[in-house]
Amino acid sequence: MSAFTLYPAIDVRGGRVVRLRQGDYARETRYADDPLALACAYAQAGAEWLHLVDLDAARAGGYTLGPLLGMIATATRLCVQTGGGVRREDDVQRLLDAGAARVVVGSLAVREPERVADWIARYGADRITVALDAREGADGTWRLPVSGWTEDGGASLDALLPTYVDAGARHLLVTDIGRDGMLAGPNVDLYRHVARAAPTLALQASGGIRDRDDIAASRAAGCAGAVLGRALLESRFALTDALRDAA
Repeated sequence: MSAFTLYPAIDVRGGRVVRLRQGDYARETRYADDPLALACAYAQAGAEWLHLVDLDAARAGGYTLGPLLGMIATATRLCVQTGGGVRREDDVQRLLDAGAARVVVGSLAVREPERVADWIARYGADRITVALDAREGADGTWRLPVSGWTEDGGASLDALLPTYVDAGARHLLVTDIGRDGMLAGPNVDLYRHVARAAPTLALQASGGIRDRDDIAASRAAGCAGAVLGRALLESRFALTDALRDAA
């Protein structure tokens, strides 16, 4: 079986570790005041990767976690995948210079896929994670909200997938917004669909993971990794155990 990567997630808003329910900024739960200490704890548990999100910038643009990113890169051996508010090429360069292993591009990946395809070519497919966060419409179409999931991006998941396959993208993060922060289980049907439609992309599951069985289900659905958020913050399973399973 191929390697499976776990990404403990730290979402930061106002300097604190928080989680939103279904991307709703009015439904915030605060968990910790020190994101750096939490990152160090995940590293000590054996994590190799971290998923770091600037929630303030996700809506307004202008990534603000550069100092925190630099401290995590200095204090740990974590490879950091990070985003939120990445709108311009100098944002990408700034995050890479600050210590990011991969830059996550979400809203712009929906609004201006040609520009993000250029970044993939310029920086390399291993340095960019395309984030297509999806909400299912009444007609069954998976739409792609942007700006912290507050606006319709004007595109669908199925329409954009071929664009990034053709662009040579390697890393794709897909969040089912309806399950994000809800501990409702991952949408394995969605991930099976994406894995079939874009088999060359290393798919990361995000949203709803409750336990180690959910991680295994994501892997069986064709994902190459999974983002772990609320379940870890609430100690619903031990990261060490999940990492052992993934290995």
